[in-house]
Amino acid sequence: MNDILIQKTTRFFQEKFGEKAATIVLSPGRINIIGEHIDYNDGYVLPAAIDKIICFAFDKNNSNKSKIIAIDLNDEFEIDLNDPIELTDNTWTNYVRGIIKQLQTSGFKFEEFNCVFSSNIPVGSGLSSSAALECGFLFGLNELFNLNIKPIDIALMGQSAEHWVGINCGIMDQFSSVMGLENKVIKIDCRTLEYEYHNADFNDYSLILFDSNVKHSLMTSAYNERREQCEEGIAIVKSNFPGITSFRDCTEQHIIGLQNIMRADVFKRSLFVVKEINRVILACEALDNGNIETLGKLMFETHEGLSVEYEVSCTELDMIVDTLKTEEAVVGSRLMGGGFGGCTINLIKKGHEDRIKKKLSALYYDAFGIELKIYDVKIGNGTSLYKNN
Repeated sequence: MNDILIQKTTRFFQEKFGEKAATIVLSPGRINIIGEHIDYNDGYVLPAAIDKIICFAFDKNNSNKSKIIAIDLNDEFEIDLNDPIELTDNTWTNYVRGIIKQLQTSGFKFEEFNCVFSSNIPVGSGLSSSAALECGFLFGLNELFNLNIKPIDIALMGQSAEHWVGINCGIMDQFSSVMGLENKVIKIDCRTLEYEYHNADFNDYSLILFDSNVKHSLMTSAYNERREQCEEGIAIVKSNFPGITSFRDCTEQHIIGLQNIMRADVFKRSLFVVKEINRVILACEALDNGNIETLGKLMFETHEGLSVEYEVSCTELDMIVDTLKTEEAVVGSRLMGGGFGGCTINLIKKGHEDRIKKKLSALYYDAFGIELKIYDVKIGNGTSLYKNN
């Protein structure tokens, strides 16, 4: 599937500009096994890059404007690198503009260029297509102009670009898109950016994403609200326990002991965060021991927490997880990403996938009149140069 995407992108570039692209970049989406809404709370997350990608083709163009073309959107724009970089109403272009702004602010020198890209990452499904766009675009300019930016700095600049666009995201999406390795998950310490790889041996299980095919409009406002509630929660903890600097240092008992002086929503958010940080640690132990059933149990617990304590689920996502919980062949299921729609991530014993896909699709359509989208994913490598062009 990726081979077809690469051919499509490189052929488009050659037909549009009359020559082969100098640089081809593959930049993946990501999944997060466990550790949701924890990257901005100084915790640990456990993401992985996947085998769904954006393919970019680049070359210098020796003119006074750069041209960027989104093949799938049948849309393009030109930008003069000497002009001030400003936000526009055309959302996808802002991620690209944000990267150019980051480069210029950091003092990097580069010339005008052409870029085309195409993707098989489902947009709006919580697979971080925006991080893949930011990091792949930056990776390509880094290669094309020999800017010598380190991979971890590509991730950080991608995050800064997204902040500029207006999404106050943590580091997880960009980090996993850049630093992913095939058949490995990355435990990222979001406070220090230290990281370690753990084997993701899912040989007897399939990773399947069930996309609710809904996106409730609360997403951005609720995301920022949750961040504020967590900041309020940790401020209360710090004022009562001076030795504690973040939720990482808390136990559940710390939070429970402060329930009477926290607003109800702040208490629930704080309790979820402390529990979820601990679940990531337990998930790494489970993976190291090859105990996928324990990992699955932790995933179910995370969904319960996201639904009840963090309140970022929705009727459609809860229905998917509740249905799958009754299936013996499903060892784990939870909503993945910001919430209010998007995907659930599911671990299903091999040999049962088709039956469960058909059953859940029918039940979901009966309940909501919405077609369930289904993506089979494998854990793949992070952003990289494609060299067979």
